[in-house]
Amino acid sequence: MTASTTPGRRPPSQQIADELRQAIADGSLGPGARLPSERALAQEYKAARNTAARALQLLEEQGLITIEHGKGAFVRERQRLFRFGNDRYSFRHRATGLTPFRLEVTQQGKEPRVDVVGITREDPPEDVAERLGVAGPGSVLHRENHYFADDEPVQIVSTFLRWDEVHDTPLMQPKTGKNGIYGRLEDLGHVMTTGRDEVTARMPTPEETETLQLPAGVPVVEVLHTSFDQNGEPFEVTRYVHRADRTGLVYDFPVDQTEEDA
Repeated sequence: MTASTTPGRRPPSQQIADELRQAIADGSLGPGARLPSERALAQEYKAARNTAARALQLLEEQGLITIEHGKGAFVRERQRLFRFGNDRYSFRHRATGLTPFRLEVTQQGKEPRVDVVGITREDPPEDVAERLGVAGPGSVLHRENHYFADDEPVQIVSTFLRWDEVHDTPLMQPKTGKNGIYGRLEDLGHVMTTGRDEVTARMPTPEETETLQLPAGVPVVEVLHTSFDQNGEPFEVTRYVHRADRTGLVYDFPVDQTEEDA
């Protein structure tokens, strides 16, 4: 094979990347497979070694491979951790005593871990203040957790609660007890009856890249969750930042069959 540039054709590095991408897509190079070395690719495509190196870099930037210095380049695993949007809050799971994250991870055959990295009184971000209905300095408690599955970082979770409600409760402690924060919020009179998830995708901040150990070019999926209680009052807002290459979102929903009069 050769990779040469002619008018209207893609650069050689992109041509090599295109062929390798197709091999990954059709399964010729499966998850975990080691790609040919830069030297081998350069020989196969009759290209310069730096051209082959750029081709591998392009695939890494697209999240298709990981390059481990001294070991080689490998096709990324496709396995994802699924977030079951409505089922995760179902009361039928309460007997387990597990939080939604721990339950989901356990059900998917992985070992969950949660690191509590901060419990602080803060000014609310604008989008949180709007959804939680709070205003003013220090009006929210911010709990930040880092979530792991099999010791791999998968989520950054920032939960915001009204300071006036929770400042003298177990919600100030790292371990909140059975059923997690939702159990303690129920103790305060807030039983979740509905929720709203606002889902967006974006590129990560440098801090998120470091915390989630993101490969180059991998975006994040952000879920801004608002919980509503039996009175229709919002009582908790949580921002979930997921690795897009390790996350799937699954939602079941009812269909409104109300017909309007013509």
